[in-house]
Amino acid sequence: MSVRRRIDASLRWGTLPLLWVLMLCASGMPANAAPYAAFAGPVPVAITGYTGDAMEPFITKDGRFLFFNSRNDPAVDTDLYYASRVDDQTFKFEGPVPGVNGLTLDAVASLDAGGNFYFISNRSYPSTLSTIYTTRFPLAGTAVATLVGGVSLQRRGWVNFDAEISADGQTLWFDDGHYSWRGALLAARITCARRQGGAFVRDPDCPRMLEQVNARGLNYAPDISIDGLELYFTRVASTSSGGRPAIYRTTRADTHSAFSTPEPLANASGFVEAPSLSADGHLLYFHRLSEGTFRVFVMRR
Repeated sequence: MSVRRRIDASLRWGTLPLLWVLMLCASGMPANAAPYAAFAGPVPVAITGYTGDAMEPFITKDGRFLFFNSRNDPAVDTDLYYASRVDDQTFKFEGPVPGVNGLTLDAVASLDAGGNFYFISNRSYPSTLSTIYTTRFPLAGTAVATLVGGVSLQRRGWVNFDAEISADGQTLWFDDGHYSWRGALLAARITCARRQGGAFVRDPDCPRMLEQVNARGLNYAPDISIDGLELYFTRVASTSSGGRPAIYRTTRADTHSAFSTPEPLANASGFVEAPSLSADGHLLYFHRLSEGTFRVFVMRR
């Protein structure tokens, strides 16, 4: 499996693991980072009726559904699925998310409280340089997925490969990833856009608010708490430094303040990515590479 991908019609991305899984070693937490240990050790999540890889989990704010996608791999038609809650560690597989899956990669789901569904797809990147789509969930009438404007940098080689909508639907958190022509990830930073009418506009204040988040390493897979004061994300030092991805947490005093210096989660060990916090802040879902398979895990605070 190649770890270098070109930015073209065949490129596969969601969260980053399959780009790097052959080049990352089992290094520990950064020595200069104080770990955040409020979450208990992770336990596996059972998705009854589903047996494949499960990546990029998203727990809906009402706790009813868990969205996820299949393996991010060029040999797989990566699709989006969902499951209904039985309990915090058990979900019943419901099937593909209606109206979103095509013949290209479809991944990284999120849903606001108003039923607006967002996801990543590379279906039109060669012509639009854009990857974030939206539709309704549950699918209503003849609704179809449409591109989210005002987000892409509109520069070839720059890709938004992760995104999450805030619960109120007013802020879209996403990453800007810069790839070389060979498909190597050179940079990844988190930013945001605000809704203005029926569109999103990049917030010029986001670089300031996220300065500590983007201060080092490659940062992606943002997940914001329902009050906007707590941000979880994934960070890796680089694609060639021998580090492996870890989940980080940062906080701020109010929604206009900058986020603090991020802390790694002490008990989220192993190859972990893509955090998703429950509405009450007590549960954190994410995926982990375990014995060659991506599985969803959960930790309780």
